[in-house]
Amino acid sequence: MAEFAKNIIEKIGYFGVFVLMTLESALIPIPSEIVMPFSGFLVAEGKMNFWLALLVGTLGNLTGSLIAYLLGYFIGIDPIKKAGKYLLIREEHLEKAEKLVEKYRIYASFIGRLLPAVRTIISLPLGMVKTELKPFLVLTFIGSLIWNMVLLYLGVILRENWIIIEHYGFYLDIIVVLVVISLLVYAFRSQR
Repeated sequence: MAEFAKNIIEKIGYFGVFVLMTLESALIPIPSEIVMPFSGFLVAEGKMNFWLALLVGTLGNLTGSLIAYLLGYFIGIDPIKKAGKYLLIREEHLEKAEKLVEKYRIYASFIGRLLPAVRTIISLPLGMVKTELKPFLVLTFIGSLIWNMVLLYLGVILRENWIIIEHYGFYLDIIVVLVVISLLVYAFRSQR
């Protein structure tokens, strides 16, 4: 998968980042843990602009998330569960996403973008329960922006060693979740 993503990005640049990130969020298993760090490596090499790569990747996530949202909205979860094995979507990941939506409703679009496995499918149950579109798009954009910024920055720092992110993605997920929770707790306490 890494070679495939690298080739796409090397051949068509920013548009490749957009397409790959759209596919990732539209239920096609293309890991952002490959796309964005490799883009960060290209930023470090002077072949891409950090902010443009971040924007394009995040807009790709937003586009793919909207596709998944609309699938959930118009088709529902049962046909997706049946097709899941062909889309490489595990039923337990769908169930996690559904529970997240039940518990947090619209905020699941933000939280879900930062959680492993859930990030690629969270939009589906949000569409299923017909969450309001505008807040969904805003919170999806913000969650995707944070995740992509972390991955892109790590790619810049690690340079040609960017591929280790794929192998240590689980730990990265935990760190990002802890940082986001800490920031939310801090923001909540600051308002008091």
